[in-house]
Amino acid sequence: MTTDCIQPGRNAADSFKNAEAIANYAEGPPRFVPGFEALHRMTAILLAENAPATARVLVLGAGGGLELSTLARAQPGWSFVGVDPSQPMLDLASKSLGPLMARIELVHGYIDDAPAGPFDAATCLLTLHFLDAAERLRTTQAIHARLKPGAPFVAAHSSFPQDPASRPTWLSRYAAYAVAAGASPEQAASARVAVDGHLDLLDPGEDEAILRDAGFSDVAMFYAAFTWRGWTARA
Repeated sequence: MTTDCIQPGRNAADSFKNAEAIANYAEGPPRFVPGFEALHRMTAILLAENAPATARVLVLGAGGGLELSTLARAQPGWSFVGVDPSQPMLDLASKSLGPLMARIELVHGYIDDAPAGPFDAATCLLTLHFLDAAERLRTTQAIHARLKPGAPFVAAHSSFPQDPASRPTWLSRYAAYAVAAGASPEQAASARVAVDGHLDLLDPGEDEAILRDAGFSDVAMFYAAFTWRGWTARA
């Protein structure tokens, strides 16, 4: 996920190998992602609309466990498989989730390392922006293949207009929000430069098309916050 320590365009696993990134994990996302906690709560609500009370949920990009914690507390009957390429972050998740780990299996790796399922629901939050369009499509196809027919899927990541006229304005808003939320001006400026140099970011319309091309239906945007977008869909 994108924080003051990790930016789109960098490999997610490499970014979370250093101690500083791990230590700042819990405080970083709220500074750079407007409505971060609300995004997790909305995800739980959206999944629950179509997932059973005993759902098995795939969480791709499980990170340090913040998303898993919200979902597990919201739905005590759900069980989870959390997948992430950073072992130190999975170790942090295991430690921070405590008793909730009784319902959670953590897998070190990428989507290809996830169990075949079928799962009752899936999420991929603040992760897909690390992938170029082709790999983003392949990954969402692999998620779709692991879901039961009609199962809900929630995705959210960096996605904003990429035309040269408006892109700088959105990047400036991204940085300004981070400063307003407590990041230093130096951190925000560095993050803006990193995002500006990331060539694989897509326009929201392109991101939505990838979900449809991966086989998902009922694709609908539910979250838009400066340079971030989120969608709900059905397998």
